[in-house]
Amino acid sequence: MNRWYVAQTHRRDEEKAAWHLRRQEFSVYLPRYLTRRRHARRVDWVKAPLFPRYLFIEMDSEHTQWRCINSTFGVSRLVCNGDRPAPVPEGIVEDIVARSDNKGLVRLDRMRTFSQGQKVQIMFGALTDRVGMFERLTDEDRVVLLLDMLGRQVRIKLPLETIAPYA
Repeated sequence: MNRWYVAQTHRRDEEKAAWHLRRQEFSVYLPRYLTRRRHARRVDWVKAPLFPRYLFIEMDSEHTQWRCINSTFGVSRLVCNGDRPAPVPEGIVEDIVARSDNKGLVRLDRMRTFSQGQKVQIMFGALTDRVGMFERLTDEDRVVLLLDMLGRQVRIKLPLETIAPYA
């Protein structure tokens, strides 16, 4: 019976490991998502592994020569319980696949829900620990906040990831 198992890869070798495992005729699933990368004043959208250093392999551990996975280029080891591969609980991988779009990218529900006028705290950046009021979400995953600065309210735009509800 085919089940999903987890292989740990070498650092940043998920694609290489998946390619070599497919060459050995293993069924491999490497879930990826779209993330924002900032570098040298430039922002790019890149595909990144959902679980860095891990990928899923579907196989029947009773009838498959699975020990060769440990010596595959890019693979560090197959995750095991004792001397047997540890199966992923049923439904986990299927749920991840179901959340994938037509490009194979996993949709993340990272939209925190804030209501207009809610107090939020800035967690990162030059304005760390400042408290403002949530005004709205823009199309580019940025938020508009109202901050009290120098005796007046100032609108600022920040990435969604930089704020949290004020406690």
